[in-house]
This record gives sequence, structure tokens and C-alpha cells, in this order.
Amino acid sequence: MDLPKGWINCHLIDVNTVIAGQSPESKFYNKKGDGLPFFQGKADFGQLYPINRVYCTAPKKIAESGDILLSVRAPVGPTNLAKETIAIGRGLNAIRPLGGLLTRYTLYYFKQIEPVFSGEGTGTTFSAVTVDDVKNLVFPLPPLAEQHRIVEKIDALFSKLDKGVATLQTIRQQLRTYRQAVLKWAFEGKNTKFVCLYEIADIVGGITKGRDLSKHKTTYLPYLRVANVQDGYLDLKDVKEIEIRIDEKDKYLLQNGDVLYTEGGDKDKLGRGTIWKNEIKECVHQNHIFRARINSEKAIPKYIALFSLTESAKSYFFSKAKQTVNLASINMTVLRSLPIPLPSLREQHTITATLESRLSICDQLETIIGESLAKAETLRQSILKKAFSGQLVPQDPNDEPAVELLNRIKLLKPETVTIKPTKRKKNG
Repeated sequence: MDLPKGWINCHLIDVNTVIAGQSPESKFYNKKGDGLPFFQGKADFGQLYPINRVYCTAPKKIAESGDILLSVRAPVGPTNLAKETIAIGRGLNAIRPLGGLLTRYTLYYFKQIEPVFSGEGTGTTFSAVTVDDVKNLVFPLPPLAEQHRIVEKIDALFSKLDKGVATLQTIRQQLRTYRQAVLKWAFEGKNTKFVCLYEIADIVGGITKGRDLSKHKTTYLPYLRVANVQDGYLDLKDVKEIEIRIDEKDKYLLQNGDVLYTEGGDKDKLGRGTIWKNEIKECVHQNHIFRARINSEKAIPKYIALFSLTESAKSYFFSKAKQTVNLASINMTVLRSLPIPLPSLREQHTITATLESRLSICDQLETIIGESLAKAETLRQSILKKAFSGQLVPQDPNDEPAVELLNRIKLLKPETVTIKPTKRKKNG
């Protein structure tokens, strides 16, 4: 798309200083507050400003207050602003606008191209970008006066959008609170005996991927991964196939009513549970998912699956899990010993019917909220796209053309040259 009159395309480096981060030796890091705050990448980002966790007494690269911080290693694209002088590691670039170029205009520029880095705009996700990649980004430069109008308009529109998003997120949190209240009412505070899961179910693990099957007759079947098993439902948008021994097929085939539990991984994936309803013909499950097949006439599979959603079940799994910094997992022994309140069949049916009715309404509202939040993000990107193509605010023929701004910046930065993409050397 052609730019409006008065605009000009340049490279990011033509109107910004770009500083590639560099990480010092770990012996210079501390958490006592000695030296400068030190940031490595997206993990340190807050909503707008990074969160101080680590300090460095021998920084190699420094960003100043007001610099834009760009994450250049997975994930590529997220941004923050430096609120003070800081040290930056190799996961960040600092972007410093020159010659009066508005910082927020450049910040919004990176917000606009972030989906390209994440693959939403191209289908290719970037795991990292080089400093030359950043310097050579095509940067649409409007007149300085129009930059002010663009930023003011984006701020106003985003303010309204943010209020709507905040309202939706509040409603979503209220729904989740209500959901837990309903579950607590259903399963807690009753004079009911408890049984361990192994007393009412046969529990098995799944298939390990990557086994040597060269000596066996095999077939390929759809299989469930941890990503497919969510809290209370199955996400079957992306179901892959796995090679399986034919003589093991019956052992691992899922049956209607099987209750599925996730072993863990990220802590939010610990002990997620749901029920299988024959959504896919001849489907199996991987070893990071446990299958509980109810073998007792005293228990209803759906009732058992619903119990896995309660805070009581989650607290049990969390307290028994093997944990590291960001990971947690349960084993077969922990799952087998899961204590479950087991009232009469009649009461289980009543509880299940009541929960399905109330939770289905919650599910419907959650879906509507999720769709609304997605639309809000789409609208946000639409606003940014219009802004950087000159369609968000009217042009003023009296504005000084952007080329004059570019020329002034070049005088301030005589070393500015157009950066050519570097060719990588082939190994060997």
C-alpha cells in the first residue's frame, strides 16, 4: 500500500539507535540490589515496565530510561519500556528514537508487527532475530505533527478498548469463582465416605512415543497428548497420530466413559481431568496421560471426572506432586490414592445433573467472553494497521514532510547507513 503524501519509508536504524544486549558472566549477578537492574528477555516483562528481580555489577550493554526494550529471542516481538538506566542481556535490544521521533509511535510500531514475529501474520514463528534484522526493519515515517495525532488517537481508542477488556476479564474471573463455589457445594461439607480412585477404577498409563517397533506389526492411530486434555473438556483441534503395536491396540484404546488425567509439565497442566465420549474412532493416549476406567457399579464416570475440577482435587495433586521451578508432575501412585467423596448412586446422579446444567451455562459464557476478547485483539491490530498506513487520522498539508525530519536525524547521526542483511556462513 502506498504511503500518504508527506510520509516516507526508511529503515528503523535511520531514525533510532539500536543496542544489542549482551550478557555478563553469571558471577556478576545478584538479587541484593547491587549494581544496575538486569533484564534478559520477555520473562522479566511487566505490563509496560520490566520487573526488577536481578542486578548486575559489571554490565556490558546499557539501556536508558525511556528506551524501548524488544524481546529478540523466543518469544520474539514483545516490548516494554525502561523506566530507569538498566543492563540488558542478549535476549533484548534497546531501541532509542532520535531527533524528536515519538517513543510511543515507535512502541506502537512494534506492537503492530508483533503478530508477524509470532507467526500469526506469516505462519512462520521466529525463534530469534539478529540485531541487523531489527535495524533493517522497514519503518513508515510520518510527519512529526502527524505522529502526535496518531499517538493521541491510538491512546484514546486503546483506552476504551482496555476498559472493555478489563470488564470481560472481571466477568471471566467471577465466572471461575462461581464455578468453584458450585463445585464446592457439590462435593464438600457432606457426610460422605471417601474412597481412593484405585478402589473404583482400573488405572493405566499411555503409550511412550519413539519406541523401537521394528520387530513388531504396527498400525497408526490418533492419540491424545497433554495439550488435548484441558480442565473439564477436550481440545481436539490438533490430534496427531502415533505408531502402535497391533498386539497392544486393545490395551490402549479409549472407551466411552474413560476418565483422563494429565501427568503434569507446566504447573497449570498438573492433574487436569475430563471424560472421554468416543469423540474419535479408535483413539489412544500418550504416556503423559493416565486413563481411569471405572470398574465399580457404585460410581458414575462423569461424577468422578467432575470431581477432578475441584480445588480439593487440585490441592491434593499439588501437595503430592514432584516439583521443580516451573514444572510439576504426579505419578501413578499419587493418582491411584486420590481421595474421592462417594455418596449413593442416586446422589451422584443428582449432583452430576445439577453440575452439568450450571457449568454448561458457565461454559457458554466463557466461550462468549473468549470470542469477545479475540475480537478486541483483532480490533486492536486493525487500529494499528490503519495507523501505520496513514488511515487513522487525517493528513495536514501544512505539516513538515517526514523527509525533513529524516534529514535532520541524519545530521545528528552522520554514520547512519542502510543496513544490508548479513549472509550466514555455511558450516564446513
